[in-house]
Amino acid sequence: MRKLSHFSFLVLFFSSALIMAQPTLPPDRAGQIGAPLGKIAFIRDGDLWVMNWDGSNQFKVVAAQNADGRISWAPDNRRIAFCRRGQVDLKGPDNLGGRHNVYDIFIGYLDSAKTNTNWWFRLTDDLGSRHPEWSADGSKIIFTKDLNANTINALMPNYQTCLSDTTGGSQQVMVQNWKDADRFAVMPTLAPDGRYAFVLLKNLKDSKASGVVVAPPGLTSLSDEELKAKAKYLPGATAPAWSPDGKWIAVIQNDASGQGIFIVSPDLTEKFIVYRPNAGQVVQTYPLSWSPDSKWLTFALQDGTVWIINITGGGLKQILSPGMNLAPAWSKKI
Repeated sequence: MRKLSHFSFLVLFFSSALIMAQPTLPPDRAGQIGAPLGKIAFIRDGDLWVMNWDGSNQFKVVAAQNADGRISWAPDNRRIAFCRRGQVDLKGPDNLGGRHNVYDIFIGYLDSAKTNTNWWFRLTDDLGSRHPEWSADGSKIIFTKDLNANTINALMPNYQTCLSDTTGGSQQVMVQNWKDADRFAVMPTLAPDGRYAFVLLKNLKDSKASGVVVAPPGLTSLSDEELKAKAKYLPGATAPAWSPDGKWIAVIQNDASGQGIFIVSPDLTEKFIVYRPNAGQVVQTYPLSWSPDSKWLTFALQDGTVWIINITGGGLKQILSPGMNLAPAWSKKI
């Protein structure tokens, strides 16, 4: 019994040492970090709100009532892409089926909030689109799409990454053989140079089989052979967000010490811890969001508190109290 206790102590000791050894980004690599600037949008009780970076001057910009998931600002700071969630209740003649969530992407105009017109329009109408992110040049929106969402007798979803113009008139599936896909690409994020990262789901029944893939455009498939030849893979990671300057990808990942927010280089050779929640706290696994200067991140915890932190792990600040707050997103420019 004493030997077992001694062994357990050594395991805990060395595990703790590994946790303590997790590096943060050195200040000389981070460069000068000034005060955060810009605005942050977030979802509160199904509506879209905007505030200053410090939590002041909060106002409702879209009375959507059922907004859910990632928010993304257009580069002009005048529009926001967001998702709304609905439900369908479908039962077949054999009485099988049930209630399912459905999603579509909308674009809201922020200046319409000032005139109290709350104007927005629907970008997709296929009942399976979510997690939108605007491209750096403002011409495209990348998003997750369930290509089987509006197929009544589909046995399984087919989640793939798509690219659309800002009117919804032209949509492209990023992987060529999507019709035969048995793996899925969700929560995409675009680099300024056209590369993209996404969460790979190898098995819908086992979320632990997921990770973040960094890939060039034009993947033929999501097979092991294709990904090994053309892409990089970070197992166990989710909610990626590419920094505006292209240098880092922020992810949420579980490791030996639990959940944490990390930044990784696009080639996945470097990884630095930014934030680890205290015991009993959990980070919302919506995609993370960067400040316009790529020096700060914003995120929310499961209790609805919203926070900001710089890329070295310093400057942690709570900007919203607990509540029905989700998915904060920083504006693309100051």
